[in-house]
Amino acid sequence: MQFSTSFIPDIRFGSGLFGNLADLIGPFEGVRAVLIVMDGFLASRGLAKVVAGKLAEAGIEPRLYSDFSGEPKLEHLRAATAIAVGTDIVVGVGGGSALDIAKIAACCAVSGQDPMFYALAANPLPNNPLKKIMVPTTAGTGSETSATNIFAGPEGKKLWIWGAESKADLVLLDPELTISLPPNLTAWCGMDAFIHAFEAATNRNAHMGAKLYAHEAMRLVAGSLEAAVKAPGNLDARGKVLLGSCYAGIAIDNCGTAVAHNISHAMAGLAPIHHGLATALGFEATIGWLADLDTADVNEAARAIGLQNAQALPGFVSDLMDRCGVERVLPKAFERFSSDDLAAEMRAPENQPMRRSTVREISDADIDAFAARIMSLPKML
Repeated sequence: MQFSTSFIPDIRFGSGLFGNLADLIGPFEGVRAVLIVMDGFLASRGLAKVVAGKLAEAGIEPRLYSDFSGEPKLEHLRAATAIAVGTDIVVGVGGGSALDIAKIAACCAVSGQDPMFYALAANPLPNNPLKKIMVPTTAGTGSETSATNIFAGPEGKKLWIWGAESKADLVLLDPELTISLPPNLTAWCGMDAFIHAFEAATNRNAHMGAKLYAHEAMRLVAGSLEAAVKAPGNLDARGKVLLGSCYAGIAIDNCGTAVAHNISHAMAGLAPIHHGLATALGFEATIGWLADLDTADVNEAARAIGLQNAQALPGFVSDLMDRCGVERVLPKAFERFSSDDLAAEMRAPENQPMRRSTVREISDADIDAFAARIMSLPKML
């Protein structure tokens, strides 16, 4: 076996760590201005003002971009890029949306290119991006350690920008920042992290270097997600899920994802839906089909979380979703779409890498069956 592991950023973990941001910026030489890309909810609660004040006290000009919600759109990337021009560091604070916007802006601000220039890896990213500090406040996407960045293009379809140049230079994991995440979002994000780890450890690209992180991520998330959902102030549980999400991000950065993400990206191409929820629904709909292949990697992943073999996975996944209160429902916006619409999105070019990486070959008949299973769910949200 031959494999290589990609660059892993400097990762620092600890409660209250984010309060020392100004000091942590110190080792980056010549910093005069910093762009903070922060989730609007956090900014409205005064966190941006506090951080900006501390940066100003340290002689660093703070700039803020928080005018976005939901998953990143092209206009968000362009707005953040414009503010980033002339800064030295971009700090992303929030969920995957904030982090992806920050990473892309740090690249486009130095190249002068529009984000669409880099979409779907059409062109290589600049080799001299702004320095990047990523501070996740949700435990799900793993974007803080990943070279993949997701956004909605001009037509609303999910696109991605990939490249090691977009990766963070420093990652701060502060469990205190995740406490305000509501139970349903905690569950959705945590399921996303678990599925990242599982898919990275079991797809066609899986290797031992990534499994080191993927299996530990699965153990951390599976063992603590229920407690994090039901007792939001439990910093131990919050910290374990946050660390698990980070490790899962390292795993997918090396090995990518698979069929559950093909489905969730396709769903987002139809109508707005939380990525974690969509991925959980796609995972539950396909895990039995995948476990039936009975590969060594799938069995190894099952044993990593204390199961006897792959055949125990479907029951485990459904039970975890039940215990964490994940409802199997779709937003009402999906009422106007059919299973054929979802199947077409699953076949779209931008979703083919996830189809190809799935260890079991996905036939067109499989796609039709998975799409029908998903679209048969009630539309109630």
